[in-house]
Amino acid sequence: MTDPAIPSSLAASQTSTATGTEPEILHGPDRFLPDVATGAPATAASSDPQNSGRGRKQGEGWLALLQSLVATIVIALFVVTFLTQAFQIPTESMENTLLVGDYLLVDKVHYGQMGIWHNLLRYSPVRRGDIIVFKYPINPSQHFVKRVIGLPGDHVRLMEGEVYVNGKRQSEPFVIRNGSFSNYRDNFPAVQPTERDGVIPEWRRGLASHIRNDELVVPKDSYFAMGDNRDDSSDSRYWGFVPRENIVGRPWLIYFSLSAGSDEPPVAGGKLASLIFTVRHFWEYVRWNRTMRLVN
Repeated sequence: MTDPAIPSSLAASQTSTATGTEPEILHGPDRFLPDVATGAPATAASSDPQNSGRGRKQGEGWLALLQSLVATIVIALFVVTFLTQAFQIPTESMENTLLVGDYLLVDKVHYGQMGIWHNLLRYSPVRRGDIIVFKYPINPSQHFVKRVIGLPGDHVRLMEGEVYVNGKRQSEPFVIRNGSFSNYRDNFPAVQPTERDGVIPEWRRGLASHIRNDELVVPKDSYFAMGDNRDDSSDSRYWGFVPRENIVGRPWLIYFSLSAGSDEPPVAGGKLASLIFTVRHFWEYVRWNRTMRLVN
């Protein structure tokens, strides 16, 4: 079973250039300061009124450019800090909804609660079936992406791999299966986990306290989440609930996508040879049909 950790901040930072969020942009205005401050000598300007006027126009042009750059940077910082965040999908746990090599923009506002923007921006509650990006409860430095299956108070169970919420079988056209069977995984939580099932020890010890009549009861301010690649996803069945406070946002746009083959070195020679090959065959690796696609 692969680890479906999403898009970590490291992966996102590697693609930040593509999204225009490279931190170095903050130094942009400083490079223009010497040009703004530099002008013709005062004596030359006073002896030639025509050149003096031209110098003032040039100075005004640089000032307008600087103001435009500062405004752009402020807007970019606002968007990156409060509205969106970039991630890359590294594993198959959400196939075929999200593929390895998809680059996402995550809407950080959609599920916002109280805060300085509460009265300015419209927020939505987390709904069953939503795809969420969240901090992995076992290691908050990692980010995962999963689909919400159970809301607070819901009763969740799987029987032969089919999901039931509050006693009703769920229609899940987005789910893919690989044909394998695991008693614990596919009959959760009625079957008690063993060490071989890959369940986090803390979850294995505390799971029983959340079970009522062979159904898992989702506690307050928590969510039960699973991957769409149902047989190849380390999710809430293996490590527990997603706390509300861990939710970062909702993926809303695949702004770029590269096929998995672009990550495989095709020839000997190390990273440099792999990079050269990728650049030469870049157009072959781009998934144009997924680029600029909204996430459903």
